Amino acid sequence: MTKAYFLILPLLFFACKSTQKATGPTTEWTERSSEPLSVITPGLPTYQQTTVLYKQNGKAQYRVTLGEPVVVSAAEKEEKWGHFQFPDIARTVDGAIAVKWQMANDAMESYGNTSSPAALSTDGGKTWKISPTDWEHSALEEGVLLPNGDRIKIVTPKPVKESELKMPKPVGSFKRRNYVHTFYKLSELPASRQGVFLARRKKGESVWTDEQAALNDPQALRYSLRGMVPVVWWGDMKVAADGSVVACVYPGFHLREDGSLDLKGGVFFYRSTDAGHSWKILSRIPYQPDTKIDTNGVNKFWFTEPAFELLANGTYLSVIRSHDIYSGPMYVSRSADEGKTFTKPEVMAPNGVFPRLLQLKNGVTVVSSGRPGVQLRFSSDGPGKTWTNAFEMLPFGKNEDGTFEQVSCGYTGLLPTSDHSFLMVYSDFNYKTAEGHLRKAIKVREVSVSPL
Repeated sequence: MTKAYFLILPLLFFACKSTQKATGPTTEWTERSSEPLSVITPGLPTYQQTTVLYKQNGKAQYRVTLGEPVVVSAAEKEEKWGHFQFPDIARTVDGAIAVKWQMANDAMESYGNTSSPAALSTDGGKTWKISPTDWEHSALEEGVLLPNGDRIKIVTPKPVKESELKMPKPVGSFKRRNYVHTFYKLSELPASRQGVFLARRKKGESVWTDEQAALNDPQALRYSLRGMVPVVWWGDMKVAADGSVVACVYPGFHLREDGSLDLKGGVFFYRSTDAGHSWKILSRIPYQPDTKIDTNGVNKFWFTEPAFELLANGTYLSVIRSHDIYSGPMYVSRSADEGKTFTKPEVMAPNGVFPRLLQLKNGVTVVSSGRPGVQLRFSSDGPGKTWTNAFEMLPFGKNEDGTFEQVSCGYTGLLPTSDHSFLMVYSDFNYKTAEGHLRKAIKVREVSVSPL
């Protein structure tokens, strides 16, 4: 199959100069400010160790140093979709760094049934060893640390068969990929399918305890699929300035105020004032595609996979995937009133699944995403309104049918390592082993970024 790779053109056409130093190449990149948001255009080719002097309007704006990618683990054989991908990264309680990846089908039936392999690094991510303990049973600083010293994280229980439940009358349905999603009012579902499922590690303890918290949202809907009822409440949790916990989650389906169905899923925000034991609806970002940029937006199903960060200036920032299996645009929305209302989402990039957000202590906000490829972008304007061009972690091209080659699952994880640096984890589907085989691999890179 013929593939057209984007490796050299950016260097030739976009005022990019490179000089070689003992510590690796340094590249000057002049921002491409007029890129159409409806077209996927590869950004800076930063595949190996390099330093970039990034210029906006003729002035140096950032110095970004990207370390050489380090292989955490590589598959021993060819793996199907869902296996050896979807990585994440966290610190252990004793200060090491842990990385996980999925080894299960990307399907509802895997929820609550998987054991994630993990690798550990005790030298800041330079070298890695497979952990004898899976991710789920490792002592990690996951989730969110609460003011009372507890730590909580979102967990996903196993789906339950509809035949084993006393189900209420459905309120609607839609068909997606030949499967019907049937919707029910959350408040009418059996008790085991209501609420929020969390794990809690109490202050001073080392063991996580599962719990089911109350969820107060009279308009919320949940669905059944393939004869099973899952409980999916995925997203980021942050501690607000007043000590409450705010969660930005998906999938979000609900009844509008007039009682009509909104089955174009959105992003929901919930707030807990009792350390995560109960949650109330705070606000919603309904699906609102920009049809001038995303001309197929009306035919897509939802906003999904939101990232959420509380910025130093008080802005609530969310970067959101719009559903498209390959290359739907990525949106951004903000709140200036502690999450009560959000701006109408705006397209910030032509592609991106599962964006991750991190604001460093030096004021730079980082967003990572992918598919096709894997990208980093940076903002230092305060509320996250202006972003750099994409820094590309992997080369990608097009197949003969016009679709983009899948060189990665596009899912990433970010972990701060200093006021100006972080580690990024991602998958590479085209890693060449010592024997010359192409295999999936999980990689980590250290990145430092400083505003100038």
